[in-house]
Amino acid sequence: MKHIKNFKQTGFTLLELLVVLGIIAMLAGIVGPQVMKHMGESKTKAAKVQIEDLAATMDMYKLDAGSYPTTQQGLQSLIEAPDNAKHWNGPYLSKSKVPLDPWQNEYHFLSPGEHGKFDIFSYGADDKEGGEGEDKDIVSWE
Repeated sequence: MKHIKNFKQTGFTLLELLVVLGIIAMLAGIVGPQVMKHMGESKTKAAKVQIEDLAATMDMYKLDAGSYPTTQQGLQSLIEAPDNAKHWNGPYLSKSKVPLDPWQNEYHFLSPGEHGKFDIFSYGADDKEGGEGEDKDIVSWE
């Protein structure tokens, strides 16, 4: 006969696993909303930076073309020469298309603007005028 050794089995009981899962769930409930809040703030900051970059690029466009593009010509004029553009020396953006805002919506452009020579803005996460928090409008004139 072979001699069978008694091995002590180690591991976690079901109760211990449930306690650990409960603790993880509580931490996720506390930390999760804070992480999401900071993610929304990051998108807002990214939109501000993109709008500032687009505004600076508009100034380069004006130096070459003599005036800002019209509302109808839009931000696309930074990539493709408008029909009547004189001395266009673009493309003025390094990418082949105008970037979308962090919520995957197009930036809005008015020229002449209501608040300056041109206005570039995003309506935020809800893509509607006004709002608070992540839904707040991000604009070039503030």
